[in-house]
Amino acid sequence: MGQKLAERFGPSAARLRALLDRSATTDLPSTRIPIWLQLSVATMFILAVSTAILSYFVMERQKDKLYEQTIKLGMVGLNYFSSNAKIPMLNDDILELNTLINNAQTVDGHYYAFIIDNDQVIRAHTNHDKIDQHFEAFRNVEKISHRDKITYFQYTREDGERVLNLSSPIVFKDTKLGEVHVGLSIDFIQQLLLHERAVMAFSTLLIILVGMIGAVLFSLRFSKPISNLVRATSEISKGNYNHKVQIKRNDELGTLGGAFNRMGGELYRQSLVRETFGKYVGSDVLSLIEESPDKGWLKGRKTEASILFADIRGFTGYSELREPEEVVEQLNEFFAIATEIVMKHNGYVDKFIGDSLLAVFGAPVCDEYHSENCLRAAMDIQQELLKRAEQTNNALLGRVGIGIASGVVVAGNIGSQVKTEYTVIGDCVNVASYLNTLAGSGEIVIGNGVSKKLLHLVDVVQLPSQKVKGREEMVNVYKVVRVKKDV
Repeated sequence: MGQKLAERFGPSAARLRALLDRSATTDLPSTRIPIWLQLSVATMFILAVSTAILSYFVMERQKDKLYEQTIKLGMVGLNYFSSNAKIPMLNDDILELNTLINNAQTVDGHYYAFIIDNDQVIRAHTNHDKIDQHFEAFRNVEKISHRDKITYFQYTREDGERVLNLSSPIVFKDTKLGEVHVGLSIDFIQQLLLHERAVMAFSTLLIILVGMIGAVLFSLRFSKPISNLVRATSEISKGNYNHKVQIKRNDELGTLGGAFNRMGGELYRQSLVRETFGKYVGSDVLSLIEESPDKGWLKGRKTEASILFADIRGFTGYSELREPEEVVEQLNEFFAIATEIVMKHNGYVDKFIGDSLLAVFGAPVCDEYHSENCLRAAMDIQQELLKRAEQTNNALLGRVGIGIASGVVVAGNIGSQVKTEYTVIGDCVNVASYLNTLAGSGEIVIGNGVSKKLLHLVDVVQLPSQKVKGREEMVNVYKVVRVKKDV
């Protein structure tokens, strides 16, 4: 491999060879906890927590429903007793009253039922020993609630049992004859809830068990191809670019396996490109580097080119009033739009300078239509930026000014052994930068080198000639006012 690098890469072969040797001796760290186990545990944990939370809310909801149902059940009994106790109360028929009250014992959950007269004497009771005794008020009473003519509350008996008491007056022709009370055991509700909790707990355990089995199987299905990719990555890191992964799946992992295999074939070429030239925009540039990475144009050559310089007006003041994250996001949107259009017109973005963008047309790949491509790119950029500015809340897109200049530039690698970049320098670049300062938001300003060749594309208005620092001749300046139709 060292000889091949020397043939293709010249003086940079030694550095590349050292880079690849370091990669070959780098082993990937072994995993301590298998991913299938992590996925299984995470899935079971989420399932258990979700089921427990769901069970809790279901049981609380069920508790409220049971309590409400108990109240409704007691109200039904009260209405029944109060409606049928009127005549026996008028006739002082104790036998019929007790026969009526004894029906409450046949209903589940009913703890007691009794009827008292206006003198607070018990006339009928499910416990016959309390008949004709004076009614004693309840103790340990909690919050008293009312619903229509019915009053209900909870209280705790001396033996610790909790009871829900409901009472309703017995009224005949607007005359109160007495009062009927019904007691329902709250412990009966608790027993029902305990039974429901047991059923819910059993169901939860069953769900977790089934989920655990499914999680393990599911995790193994996904961890196996990932393990294959980890082993393949280890091989690639050692320089074995011919290693292939065998993942026959019709999903994203299968796509990832295919992409990984293609990556292995391209990795060597990409390492050469990155080491020599960095990251380039445009397939033409990449092809040139791949075919002849040590060709003379990398060392610097003169060529005719067009320079596009785009800058955001009032960016400093705008950015001071907004959060950095918002500014960066909006700025990246501008760069993304401009870069895509520049590439579409056979140019490449040379660099980003703060809120500015420098694009080159005609270098390093010669292009006789570089002026036209540059102007068309500028027009498309402004059109797309204004369109996006109306559709979004990104105000920066409507504040871009563009300057264009054409002429002779020197293009080549500039830098040091530590860092090198391909760029263009020359009078044309300085003129484009200066013209950019004359362009307002949404405007395009061009120099005479561009305007003379491309008057068939746009209508322009001539601005006062400008004196550019370091240049003896005045620069004729034109502002694009409109794009001609059918261009």
